[in-house]
Amino acid sequence: MNMALLIIDMQKAYYEGPGKVSMDKAAEYISEALGLFRENGLPIVWIQDADEEDGIVPGTRGYEIIDILKPETGEEIVSKTYSNSFNKTDLFPFLTSRNADTVIITGYSAEYCVLSTYRGAKDHDLFPILLRHGLASDSKENNTFVEDISETVTLNVLRRMVEG
Repeated sequence: MNMALLIIDMQKAYYEGPGKVSMDKAAEYISEALGLFRENGLPIVWIQDADEEDGIVPGTRGYEIIDILKPETGEEIVSKTYSNSFNKTDLFPFLTSRNADTVIITGYSAEYCVLSTYRGAKDHDLFPILLRHGLASDSKENNTFVEDISETVTLNVLRRMVEG
């Protein structure tokens, strides 16, 4: 099993209202997963939503990753315009170049971009796994629903998977 970590749309544009609390909670789990992947030299992909109509484009504050999470040099950054992070992006070729067959998926919004990317990974014959409590949404019920219908892993189990 060759894993990569995907962090989806944890951007300042969505960091408000009920999403803020959910993103803060998810960021705690994502930070732990980031540490594991960084320590073990595993691929990390930051996926950012670009939406010209809403003014969320590279170079704007809304496009930036929230302050609690920060990409490091050498980590892949993918800009997307569709909910499915694989649609018309270089995500799949990057994962293929790193021999990744399993993707640990985290981020915002559970019921939209996270779930779409989860299904997109399956379409590419990858094995997607959601990080339990590493998802954010404006609705707690939607977070729970997405985790309930998907393959998930806890942080402790992920630690064992990564560290062997």
